[in-house]
Amino acid sequence: MKIPTGLAPLARTALLGTLALGALGTLAAFAQETAPAAADAAAAAAPAAPTVDKGDVAWMMTSSALVLFMTIPGLALFYGGLVRAKNMLSVLMQCTMIASVVMIVWVLWGYSMAFGGGTSPFWGGLGKMFLAGVTLETTSATFTDGVVLPEYVFIVFQMTFAAITPALIIGAFAERIKFSAVILFVVLWVTFVYFPIAHMVWDGAGYIFNLGAIDFAGGTVVHINAGIAALVGCLFVGKRLGYGKENMAPHSMTLTMVGAAMLWVGWFGFNAGSNLEATAGATLAMMNTFVATAAAVLSWSAVEALIRGKSSMLGAASGMVAGLVAITPACGTIGPVGAIILGIVVSPVCYFFVSTVKGKFGYDDSLDVFGIHGVGGILGALGTGILTAPMFGGTGAEDFSIGSQLWIQFLAVVITVLWSGIISAILYKVVDMIIGLRPTVEAEQQGLDITSHGEVAYHT
Repeated sequence: MKIPTGLAPLARTALLGTLALGALGTLAAFAQETAPAAADAAAAAAPAAPTVDKGDVAWMMTSSALVLFMTIPGLALFYGGLVRAKNMLSVLMQCTMIASVVMIVWVLWGYSMAFGGGTSPFWGGLGKMFLAGVTLETTSATFTDGVVLPEYVFIVFQMTFAAITPALIIGAFAERIKFSAVILFVVLWVTFVYFPIAHMVWDGAGYIFNLGAIDFAGGTVVHINAGIAALVGCLFVGKRLGYGKENMAPHSMTLTMVGAAMLWVGWFGFNAGSNLEATAGATLAMMNTFVATAAAVLSWSAVEALIRGKSSMLGAASGMVAGLVAITPACGTIGPVGAIILGIVVSPVCYFFVSTVKGKFGYDDSLDVFGIHGVGGILGALGTGILTAPMFGGTGAEDFSIGSQLWIQFLAVVITVLWSGIISAILYKVVDMIIGLRPTVEAEQQGLDITSHGEVAYHT
């Protein structure tokens, strides 16, 4: 602004002072108006502080309880109904003790070996033994929107996976193994097989993870892993006394059906919970778990009707589990129609292994752990590499390469098969040398309920 020249010096000084005060007031008002906008812009530019979503925490706590429900009582009743009455309690006790032992091992060293923050592609190190450094404030599984999970809830969820996996194995040599041998083998197996595989597949530093393999909820970690260990186990333990000569039919298809139904319900925690947050991804996994399982039940029953002339309840329950196994690695990345296709395909393949391959090679996989979990897991892992493609309704990127992803899935399967098969064989041999795998002939003939636990499931 230009100052008039005809004023007296004093008057000019006063005028200048007034103008200066006015300018300062204007600047102050402008600063007051623009300060909130500048603060908002700075806040927007700064990275958001990690936050915990109560809904996600509640969902993960619920999912963890559902996976426990799969093991006790789901798997215990499913397996228990499939064995003869004299071995019912032995199966219930093995499932109960395996889950309990593994939970303690998981806290002491298992979580650290799987997710301890180490940079090795094969194990997580010992930095979090005894849950060192884990507090109410530590977090895990940071998502793109800045939301995090409390580390404790991630530990608990993964603990339930670790608990059910070795429990699956016992179905292969049910009715003919020492209780003490089961417990020792499980402690060794989770330490040298399960924890390293879990790290390789699900940890950011893991070897299989960095190959780019897709295993949303445990096709390799749980089902192929347990299925291969089960096959090796039934070969090492040997056949049941009277196998192929005596009637070894399930003693209670009612309990088997109840257990299978509990597995299906609990599996929603297994699959949808693996999304780790209550978002649309969890709903996709839930939807796929419904329809793949339903398709597998129908498929198995149809195959039985064509081949045997009748559809059995045992077949329906077997198809149910086969469908659940197959959809596990794929549930978060394929579409519902792809899930139905996977369910339709898995049952005939598993049926062939259960009804034909087992008899041809003569191994006594008592409850068909390899034929359903091992074979179904392999088919599901490979099917994931195909059905994740957008052309089949999957969530893969537009440039998704079926050939490339299928090769990666194949490598993941091979690594899991070799790691589980070789180390499991060594561990069975070690346990056999230390305490022996099999009970006496008399104990096996009388039944493991009374000889191992001093009680019976049923009184006449």
